[in-house]
Amino acid sequence: MAESVLQSKDQFSGIPLESDPEIFTDLLHALGVPSLEFRDVLSIHTNDLLPGADLALPSTVHAFGLVYNATRAYEAGIRAERQKARDEGRGYAGHGDGEPVLWWEQTVRNACGLFALLHAVANLDLAGHDFVEKDSLLATLLRNAIPLGPTERAAALKNSDGIAQVYNRAAQRGTSEPDEDEVPGHYVCFVRSPKDGHIYELDGGKNGPVDQDEFLGGDRDMLSGGLKLVRDFVGSRMDPAKPYFHLMALVSSSA
Repeated sequence: MAESVLQSKDQFSGIPLESDPEIFTDLLHALGVPSLEFRDVLSIHTNDLLPGADLALPSTVHAFGLVYNATRAYEAGIRAERQKARDEGRGYAGHGDGEPVLWWEQTVRNACGLFALLHAVANLDLAGHDFVEKDSLLATLLRNAIPLGPTERAAALKNSDGIAQVYNRAAQRGTSEPDEDEVPGHYVCFVRSPKDGHIYELDGGKNGPVDQDEFLGGDRDMLSGGLKLVRDFVGSRMDPAKPYFHLMALVSSSA
């Protein structure tokens, strides 16, 4: 992790964001995206969620946010691969409008839920979408972050007083007792790139975004392709001793 990021201030509470669609939605609105919301996804099988099905979502899925208990081996492998890539000069260095997706390295402690949310809404349109209110916290962050490399981009988020304030308020609303030694679960986002149409895995703990187009066999439908990724994660990367996961979808607001 870059020295300049480690030395930047950290006003975030360190309390993990509870996987509750109401909390995520209120945080999303506070950041400046009033026309979208998060919804619980009650099945990981596509047919159950198609329009007209009993568990169908109210509108088109823009992104999925998954929180799950990963195995220790998988988490250790992520860290080892990221460090290996940096040692070999392959550390992610994407920046600017040419990126297929906008990605942040997670440098805020216990805030992977915030990073999943940001990865979902930042990639509706890299240049700023009608969903995002002009001069909102999110619009300001995107405008400042897009030209930056990963280290500077991470610092821009970590140093945002306004985002820290709204995040801390949201994190305080959880009903679970936080355990600083073992935070339950890790968030990852699946979203379709507005540039190339591929579905990407966005995890701030990895060495940049992961293009899942090959794994999905070219399936670029957010519902079917996204759920295939969810099934793979909970089937092969979740800790069988702690088989917990929760899935939310980013959709247009029903209000």
